[in-house]
Amino acid sequence: MRNDGDEVQGGEFGDRKREPAFNLPASLVFVLGVLILVHLVRTYLLSASTDEFVLLHFGFIPGRYSIPLSEQDLGWLWSPVTYSLLHGGWEHLIFNAFWMVAFGVPVVRRIGRTRFFLFWCLSAIAAVAFHTALHWGAMILVVGASGVVSGLMGAAARFVFSPSGRISRQFAHLNRRLTIAEALSNRSVLVFSGIWFLTNFLIGFGQIFGTVAGGAIAWEAHIGGFLFGFLFFPLFDVAAAESRRD
Repeated sequence: MRNDGDEVQGGEFGDRKREPAFNLPASLVFVLGVLILVHLVRTYLLSASTDEFVLLHFGFIPGRYSIPLSEQDLGWLWSPVTYSLLHGGWEHLIFNAFWMVAFGVPVVRRIGRTRFFLFWCLSAIAAVAFHTALHWGAMILVVGASGVVSGLMGAAARFVFSPSGRISRQFAHLNRRLTIAEALSNRSVLVFSGIWFLTNFLIGFGQIFGTVAGGAIAWEAHIGGFLFGFLFFPLFDVAAAESRRD
């Protein structure tokens, strides 16, 4: 099996190399390691005041953008990405890691390391942009990779389902990418997406899981991430496009 920590090259989706540890793409293992390391440092090495500084300067706050940039630090510049590296607690981190592995593996295997990191940054930005549009000026702290995970789910919905509706864990990344029209007429995609949106709307209305690590769930960011992944995944799926032209 190809080591997808390398950029996609050659063949339909790249030459197959040795399997990564735990059968995960190396780039995904790296990201999970960074998330765990960041949380370990915050939990066991930083003082409460220092951790608060980290959250305020690297977490995302919609209200930053209603204040003149000349009156604040540069947190507005990097926080739309760095917030995705911070989590509210171990439960929050483990939950995101579980779903990241489930849906990130086929996406990373398909698009390769460089595009995965770019997808991470842009889906993180898209998630909080959607959140900010609905909470303009709000002094709400947003942390966690949930928006990115939702983006991976949206991207995966474009190609992981086989014609039978099943997901092949090993070969899902080789499936043909569905057009938006095909995806919206595919029963498996509709059921998956419908359940996902219903769950998030229920979260939004406080029907289930009202809090994560003592804070409200930024369910709007989840929707922004999912829509980004679903609509814009073709921009990252270059290898598939090139193979169809050959």
